[in-house]
Formats: sequence, C-alpha cells, structure tokens
Amino acid sequence: MRKVLQIVFNRIFVTALIVLMQVMFFIFVIIRWSSHYVEIAAVLRMLSLIVVCYLIYKPTNPAVKLAWIIPILVFPIFGGILYLAFGHVFISKNLRKNMQMADEQMRKNIPENGDIQRELRVKNETIANQFGYLNTFSGTTVCKNTKTMYFSDGLDYWKQLLQDLDTAERFIFLEYFIIGEGEMWNEILKILEKKAAQGLEVRLIYDDFGSVLKLPKQYEKYIENKGIKCVAFNKLIPLMSIILNNRDHRKIVVIDGKIGYTGGVNLADEYINYETLHGYWKDAGIRLNGEAVWNFTVMFLQMWNITRPTDEDYSLYRCRFEEQTGGRGYVQPYGDTPFDDETVGENVYLNMIGYAKKYFYAFTPYLIIDNEMNTALKLAAKRGVDVRLVTPGIPDKKSAYWLTQSAYVNLLESGVKIYQYTPGFIHSKCVLCDDEAAVVGTVNFDYRSFYHHFECGVLMYQTETIDELKKDMEETFAISEEITLEWCRKKVMKLNVIGPILKLFAPLF
Repeated sequence: MRKVLQIVFNRIFVTALIVLMQVMFFIFVIIRWSSHYVEIAAVLRMLSLIVVCYLIYKPTNPAVKLAWIIPILVFPIFGGILYLAFGHVFISKNLRKNMQMADEQMRKNIPENGDIQRELRVKNETIANQFGYLNTFSGTTVCKNTKTMYFSDGLDYWKQLLQDLDTAERFIFLEYFIIGEGEMWNEILKILEKKAAQGLEVRLIYDDFGSVLKLPKQYEKYIENKGIKCVAFNKLIPLMSIILNNRDHRKIVVIDGKIGYTGGVNLADEYINYETLHGYWKDAGIRLNGEAVWNFTVMFLQMWNITRPTDEDYSLYRCRFEEQTGGRGYVQPYGDTPFDDETVGENVYLNMIGYAKKYFYAFTPYLIIDNEMNTALKLAAKRGVDVRLVTPGIPDKKSAYWLTQSAYVNLLESGVKIYQYTPGFIHSKCVLCDDEAAVVGTVNFDYRSFYHHFECGVLMYQTETIDELKKDMEETFAISEEITLEWCRKKVMKLNVIGPILKLFAPLF
C-alpha cells in the first residue's frame, strides 16, 4: 500500500495526471465545439507561439527554455496552455507584497559587516568576494565568533538536536521540507510541546508537498492545538494553476538565537536509519553556536512573514553574545529563493569550483546539472584540480538515478572522478575545497535546487569543521565504488539511450 501511495503522490505522477485531465478537458471542448475547431486551434496555436516567444526572451537558463519549447512545438494546440498551467509561476499580488516586505525586513535587520569583510579581504580577497556576493544577493552577512559542529550522520545530528531543544529558554524555530510521524519526529514533538507549555514561543514551518506522504491532512491545525504556531508552506491544491515546483526545501533550526542547524537531514525515521528504504541513508548537518545564528533567525522570520505576515520586531529574537564562543574562522548562513533571477545556490558552488586550486570534493544525491555547472567541473579537472563527486549507489528515484548516471561519461572523459556510495543512498549536500572553504546545506546539484526551490546553506572559511568534513569525505571515497568509463560502457541502454532523452527534459524533473 505504501508503494502504491508513493506512486500516486509522486510529484511527476500527480503533475502528469493533472496534465492528462486537462488535455482530456480541452479535447472535450474541441469536440464539443468541433464546428469551430479551425478557429479554436488557430487561437491555441497562436497562444503557443506567444509562449515560445516569451520563453526565448525570458532571462533564464537555456536548458529550462528548451525543455518547454520542444513539447510546445510538438503539441502546439495544447503546449501553450500546459505551460501557463504548470510552467509559468503566477505570483498573486498579496504574495508578491508579502515577499517584498519580508525581504526588506530581512535586509534591514542584517546590515553588511564591514569590519569583518575588510579583515577577510586582507587575508584572502577571492574568498572575501565570495562572502560579499552572498551579502549582496542573499542579504546575509559574514560572521566570526561562531563555533561550528559537523555531523556526518543523521542519528548524531538528531541526538544533539534533542539535547539542544531541551535546553531552550526563550524560543524555538523549526523549518523543514519533510516531517514524518515516527520516532524521530515524535521525540522532537514531545520537547516542543513541553517547551510551549512552559511559555516558550515555538514556531514550525513544514512544506506541505514534501510531507504529503508523511503527515495527515490539516496537520498544522493539530500542531496549533498543542500551543505551537505552525505553517504548512505552499499547501498542495492540485487545480488548474498549481505551483508544485516552488517548494521550501530548507532545513533550519534556531534555538534562543544562540544555536542554529541546517543540512540535508529532514525529520523522518529514514534520515536516522530507523527505517531502511534505500540501504544505509547517509546524511550531513552543521550546528552553529554564535553570531552567525542571527542570519538563520532572520531567514526563518522572512519565510514566516511570507506565509503569515506579521509586524514584529526581529531584534527581540537576537542574542547578544557577551563572551567568545571558541569558534574560529568565518561563517555565513545564506538562503536562495526561486522568485528572482539570481541562482545563488548554484553560483556559490560555481565560485568555489573556480576558486579551487588543489581539490574540489562534493556530496550530492542527484547530479542533474546544467551546461554551466558541467563546464565548470570539467574545466577545473582539466586545469589539474582533483575533482571528486559522490552520488548514491542505491537510488531513491529511478528517473533521477538514470539522469545522474547519464552525466558520468562526459565528466569522466575530462578527468572528473565519480564515486557511487556503495552502502546505500547519500543525501548529504556538502562541498569542500583546498582545506580552506566548505559549504554544508540543502542545495543539491540539480535543477530543482538551483532554480525551483527555496534553499539554504552555510559557507565556511578556515573553521574547525573543515578537517572533520575532509575526513568524512575521504572515508566515504574509501567505501564507495569509483566509476570508470569501462563501467559506463556496460550501461549502454541506460546511459546512451534513456539518459539523453531524460536529460532533454531534466529541468522539468
């Protein structure tokens, strides 16, 4: 039954079903008005032509344009209508207003940290520019006095999170893509209930589509009845104009403004291997204690005010650190939104690939990349950088797995090294270069993360966790299968026939 439900509520299945229903509706209309078929068809073809012209001039990735233009031209009668229903994001006036106000509030509350930026520029101008880029386009700032703790496993992440939640004294904010009933979430919920009963302010944001298979309908009302403020982000309403693409894929925890978390770990039992779905589930997370947590606090409040606008004073949630936390290096949590023309998540990775002189390592569950990322990885390998990517050995979705593997040959031929995580599914989203800079966050190497989702991450330079992340990566290489061109030649059908066809429509996955 579970597998049936997974198929029924799969994003692609739901979208395809709704597309089919609408196609049938339009066919019925045309048949019903068959005497006017020529006029109706002419109008629909004209609409498709207008949509194609719009896509040509739209400032977005050419691969995304092509993935829509081809089906529109192949099916000109229905293509334009389908794009308007599923490809073009209509943002209501109220939502646009809420987003603008929330963004203004965020930028007002996170001013540029000029002293640290100047200090960084003296140390390393290239890295300073990277942090400066995030300040300009993400609205967050680089911080010091922040201790970082890296988790190479979801279970360790969860155990530490439970301890920190239990010590909360003022407020708790949580924002997750997936929440699922089970031991992991139930233990967290017990603490949240206890803290809410003690008078602490507790808020929860979860993505409605991400949790559709995991939670009962109207779960946010159930949570609110426990004294916890709750928002189900972008509620799933599969009607004519749906926005299934733009999900809240972020994972953020803020405790008293002192402690913050992010990473790949969602709040469901497979993330701590209490439930085995795809072999061993490997994930990663990062814990912050110090000044940089303020970035996460404001990012959470920004998302909250997009969904449930309030005129609140952000500074009430800021922690003033009287003493040094013991952390070293520079830390900058940042976010990315799909509702602008800046692909911050992808650009951070591109900048780090360009910065790398010795090596660039990455964990990603999906390798469904555009030409810019593909070219950057190959050029880095060609100039002598040791480029290594780790992808899953056991897939969670076959289509995404085949798309990931279809990228192998082109990268391998340029000298990029690819490893498949033999024990199971790697869900970590981490990059590391030259023993100096790293990112741990929620951003996958795929179109969904780069273009469609709300995402977040933590950029770090010379922090105490760099060595821990490198150790984890080296240990992961050792237990993974290194992919060769010979291995690829044995997958002719999947890599050379199915892969290229899927790749054409990869931006829609």
